[in-house]
Amino acid sequence: MGFFNFFSKEKKETLDQGLEKTKQSFLGKLARAVAGKSKVDDEVLDNLEEVLVTSDVGVDTTLNIIKRIEARVARDKYVTTDELNGILRDEIAQLLTESGTGDTEGFQIPDRRPYVVLVVGVNGVGKTTTIGKLAWQFKQAGLKVMLGAADTFRAAAVEQICIWGERVGVPVVKQKMGSDPASVAYDTLNSAIASGMDVVLIDTAGRLHNKKGLMDELSKIKRVMQKLMPDAPHDVMLVLDGSTGQNAFEQAKQFTSATEVTSMAITKLDGSAKGGVVIGISDQFKIPVRYIGLGERAEDLQPFNRREFVDSLFKKDSSK
Repeated sequence: MGFFNFFSKEKKETLDQGLEKTKQSFLGKLARAVAGKSKVDDEVLDNLEEVLVTSDVGVDTTLNIIKRIEARVARDKYVTTDELNGILRDEIAQLLTESGTGDTEGFQIPDRRPYVVLVVGVNGVGKTTTIGKLAWQFKQAGLKVMLGAADTFRAAAVEQICIWGERVGVPVVKQKMGSDPASVAYDTLNSAIASGMDVVLIDTAGRLHNKKGLMDELSKIKRVMQKLMPDAPHDVMLVLDGSTGQNAFEQAKQFTSATEVTSMAITKLDGSAKGGVVIGISDQFKIPVRYIGLGERAEDLQPFNRREFVDSLFKKDSSK
């Protein structure tokens, strides 16, 4: 069961507006890369490589894209610079498909419930805010949602998730500061099962300085929840701040080596020109990007659709 197509027109407008800075920067650089050229040659490809790297697509993904375009040029013998936009658009869309980020939007909630999502990420990336926005969206879709405040090491984290719970109108399970996060997760799932909840979203501590400590903590959370529900959690979602560009790559690398991450949400794309990071992270980690953050409102956290993302990125005039 997929969600949140109920504001599809507004969603498209928000996507275009949220990617405006990235789009203007990217298309501007691309126009300069082919200026004065009629065909795609080695110089154009060198310029294109620079455009992609400076658009935070990442070096490895950039080289992958350039290799694909070189193959197209070799096969077609003559490719004009006018055709380059279309080819680049096609190759990026194909790359996102191959990485596991297809056209399926958001979470797919099965009939057996509750569906349990463990949310991870460093402090400051918008993790707790993402949980709150997801809770609102699930509730709008008619689902019963419960939140678990398992980031027990920061008073602000517990307070923030409680504020979101009150704002959205969903229950929050919490314990006192410094409590065992696994105990909070267990209590949350136990309460959710007893209350007939559809979705459980559990916040976790955003620490990365001790990879082994993080791994042990998340493993324990999973272990205690599996006493109640053997297949929980059903998703481990990593939240990344897209505005940090290459730093988001490093965070993804650290978290994926510390625990099994099954999906990603990339936030704060509206405030910077670093939207290319979505392409690179998808390609490098082969983990589906389920949501992207494009603004402050709850509905600005959008289920990610690679076709709409690529179409918006290459649209020259957002008003059309």
